[in-house]
Amino acid sequence: MAEEIKSLIEKIQQDGIKVAEEKAKAIEDQAKKQADLILDNARTQAERLLSEAKDNLAKMEQSQKALLAQAGRDLLLALKKEINAMLERLIIQEIQESITPGAMADILGQIIKEHAKLGKEDIIVTLKKADLNKLEKDFLARLKEEAKKGIILRPSEEVRAGFLISFDNAKSYFDFSDQALSEYIGTYLKPKLAELLKNALKG
Repeated sequence: MAEEIKSLIEKIQQDGIKVAEEKAKAIEDQAKKQADLILDNARTQAERLLSEAKDNLAKMEQSQKALLAQAGRDLLLALKKEINAMLERLIIQEIQESITPGAMADILGQIIKEHAKLGKEDIIVTLKKADLNKLEKDFLARLKEEAKKGIILRPSEEVRAGFLISFDNAKSYFDFSDQALSEYIGTYLKPKLAELLKNALKG
């Protein structure tokens, strides 16, 4: 009887161990499946995040390149504007220094000789007050002799250097002011300056 009980106990123990082992294996298998599922989800999520990060990085790089290109264009435009303004200042400065009352008298003398025969009206010369005084004092008699007609000198605060001259009683003027001459010279020099800048940027 004792042997039977002992055998029954051993069988129960073996069956219990077997059931426990099977249960443990089932739990382990379930845990592995769950872990694999979690890993797959994590891998998918990581790949998605990485793809989004790459896309965002590419967009940021593209945006940065566009911003840099725009900043470069703005800088070049500002530089070109500043250089053109500097050129205009230099041209005007050179003209103002070059058109002295004596130089104006020579230029006026040539112009008057060429146009004196065209009409009977007085010749009107408009210029700044300081130049008018000098021209009137030192050169007016000579100019009147060359013109063989009246020369009227008129002061103007708008003319900083150079002069305007009219042969039709101020109905129209030939503009030899510093501003007009600088614009004329600028139309010749600015394209050459633009070409120099273009070549400099290539280099």
